[in-house]
Amino acid sequence: MLNLQPPAEGAAQTAEGARKGFNAGDLIIEHVSNTSVDHPLIHLPRIFGIDMSVTKHVFMLWVVAAILFFGLTWLVRRYLAQERLIPDRTTSLLEITLEFVRDSIAAPNLGQKWVLAWTPLLLTLFLFIFTANLMGVLPVFDVLELLNSTVIHAGPESWFTRVLHGGVTATGNYNVTAALATIAFFCIIVAGTQAHGFVQHWKNLVPKGLPWPIYFLLVPIEILGMFVRPFALTMRLAANMAGGHIAILALLSLVFVFTQLFGHAIAGVGVGMVLSLPIGVGLTALELIVILVQAYVFTLLTAVFIGMAIHAHH
Repeated sequence: MLNLQPPAEGAAQTAEGARKGFNAGDLIIEHVSNTSVDHPLIHLPRIFGIDMSVTKHVFMLWVVAAILFFGLTWLVRRYLAQERLIPDRTTSLLEITLEFVRDSIAAPNLGQKWVLAWTPLLLTLFLFIFTANLMGVLPVFDVLELLNSTVIHAGPESWFTRVLHGGVTATGNYNVTAALATIAFFCIIVAGTQAHGFVQHWKNLVPKGLPWPIYFLLVPIEILGMFVRPFALTMRLAANMAGGHIAILALLSLVFVFTQLFGHAIAGVGVGMVLSLPIGVGLTALELIVILVQAYVFTLLTAVFIGMAIHAHH
């Protein structure tokens, strides 16, 4: 859909934007939030009062899931189709990742008896979170938006233009991290039930042999702790991913803020060269480390919580 907006109307909007000036807050919110909530990419009906429409972050979850499913399927099938099973660089990287999750995360926390049972889940969480984090750092949508403004000129209401708006880091959305934490929450219960039985799993919440009045205080605390663990997983991942992007965008916004403040582009360029660009590059490099660390921490804590349910007597 081409941009058929009348020149007079476009000029009026440009003038209005100039009068309002640059707003760093709007820019940051635009790049980190799920801005297509009110105007979803795909309209779907409500089910039990829940709007099932596809927003930008839902779309990004689909993209990440498709990349992992088709990419890993193709990689493994290509490897197994060889006459001699000699892994190449990509297959070796996948093998290293699998062994790392199995030997460094699952085995120390779950024990050898339960490693094969829970490594697939932990590996899926690690790869999914890492890929979703990485998609938020790669400037794919920024390049597409540049092409749209210079070459394609799609209309503001077109699907292509709407998909370019909003944050691409789905793991910076608390709803996404809460869903991942909910999966971990139920896996903890399943693991404890498999290891000890349903009734005994709930009995293991509190130690045996204490005076009975203590249980009136201890049981509510332990039940509250069951929900605090997934809440901590939710907040830690989302806050770290959203916070890093906000810091980088705030630094880059100084270029426009100082340009507007002094009324000359030289002031903004000077601030950008001296402050925004060097620190922004450093924060971006740090963000590349954070996306890996956060995937590791989420997976590790999930393994720790599952292990606590399995080895409750420890």
